[in-house]
Amino acid sequence: MQIQILKSKIHRVTVTGADLNYIGSITIAEELMEAANIVEGERVQIVNVNNGERLETYAIPGPRNSGVINLNGAAARKVEKGDVLILITYATMDHEEAKKYKPLLVFPNTENNKLK
Repeated sequence: MQIQILKSKIHRVTVTGADLNYIGSITIAEELMEAANIVEGERVQIVNVNNGERLETYAIPGPRNSGVINLNGAAARKVEKGDVLILITYATMDHEEAKKYKPLLVFPNTENNKLK
């Protein structure tokens, strides 16, 4: 049996921008993607703490140490600059493997670029 479990979470990052005219996705500062083991193009669930919105898109890397968290395309309508988000990824694995798996939990500071 295969199940989906939490792969990684970036807990409480601040939206730095929203670009309605960009072709979809969320831009995440490269060091945050690395810390959470998120690869370019990976599906990311986004939970907006400020308004309760939940959506999914795919990740693209932003400049290293920039602190960028930018929602692009239609997702830009679901956030405002300054909103606080939780970014979640999932993995599908065997039930027994899932019991042993430990998700990566990343807790950045308020500038999104330094990990606690």
